[in-house]
Amino acid sequence: MEAQTKVIIIDYGSQVTQLIARRVREAGVYSEIHPCIVTAEQVRAMNPAAVILSGGPASVGEADAPTLDKGLLELGVPVLAICYGMQLLGHNLGGQLATSETREYGPADLTLLGDCPLWDGIDKAASTRVWMSHGDKVKTPPPGFAVVGRTATLDVAAMADEARRVYAVQFHPEVHHTEEGTRIINNFLFHVARLRPCPRSWSAR
Repeated sequence: MEAQTKVIIIDYGSQVTQLIARRVREAGVYSEIHPCIVTAEQVRAMNPAAVILSGGPASVGEADAPTLDKGLLELGVPVLAICYGMQLLGHNLGGQLATSETREYGPADLTLLGDCPLWDGIDKAASTRVWMSHGDKVKTPPPGFAVVGRTATLDVAAMADEARRVYAVQFHPEVHHTEEGTRIINNFLFHVARLRPCPRSWSAR
């Protein structure tokens, strides 16, 4: 396999982490899933082209909750954080989180803000349907992050640090309930990480 063609997915316990890997592979890009105990140095040795932080059922900040190795943000490659991954960014980088007594689960209408490359090719004049499954939420984004998406219940449904190529969404783009989920993942792979689909010596299954 050529260098810089691999996407590393950090698994924080989501039931649909395998779907993230499948969506990446369906786009013609090789991906690997690794548990959240993997270190940034171990990931660096894998020579990734991009990193995706999965969702998960834990509440950020709890004693036994999975944590973020901030070295993952210093690898020089784009990062996409999904759901719990987004909350980890907010918690560790100086943002403010809010905890809900009940989880938000189900569809929501996402309003797209700004010229975020994740939204390339999506009609920004109309909202797009996404799928939520979370308890905690980012109330105030960390320094350097701009809010690029909101819903009726979330002021910060997506955020981006363009300078570091770090993007985060509170919804699940990997599930089919998110109307533009495949496009969002592909935009991350091809417009942000600048990857190219490669001939498959591996299976997308």
